[in-house]
Amino acid sequence: MSIGFMFLFNSVLLGVGLAMDAFSVSLANGLNEPQMGTRRMCGIAGVFAFFQALMPMTGWVCIHTIVSHFQAFEKLIPWIALVLLLYIGGSMLKEGLAGGGAEEERCGVGFMALFIQGVATSIDALSVGFTIAEYDFFLALLEALIIAMVTFVICLCGLHIGKKVGVKLAGKANILGGVILIFIGLEIFVTGVFL
Repeated sequence: MSIGFMFLFNSVLLGVGLAMDAFSVSLANGLNEPQMGTRRMCGIAGVFAFFQALMPMTGWVCIHTIVSHFQAFEKLIPWIALVLLLYIGGSMLKEGLAGGGAEEERCGVGFMALFIQGVATSIDALSVGFTIAEYDFFLALLEALIIAMVTFVICLCGLHIGKKVGVKLAGKANILGGVILIFIGLEIFVTGVFL
């Protein structure tokens, strides 16, 4: 696969879909720390972005170590991507429709809590390593960096909105993220199986 419009477009969409949990948590963090400065906002958004880049690369490395030993496993990658993204997207959609949103804390978030938030909101990005298994290392890294940049921007927006408005949009963010992940899962499946 080469770097073209569809690669960049899918990478940005994937980043938006994966960043919705971090956006929801950022809304709550902004609400609970209304005096948060720009430096702290960048630090929080940076943690979320870091984990959103780390997890796909971790998944990619795992798949490549497995696939190099078991070539037959490669045919299952579109199915695995479909199941994982449908599950994750469906869970986000269900949570959004049920009115679930970001978890609220009443004081500013500490380092350990932020670390846990970063891992918890990016664990679904681990499955992206399955979906980008056909990419070489450079393309996988580029996709991970695009996801990280999109996450950073979205989290900054979430923190800013949270400071101003609160967590009212958190459920809608999960709905949007779920729909996007389901769409990408279906697109990867159709491309991998039928094309």
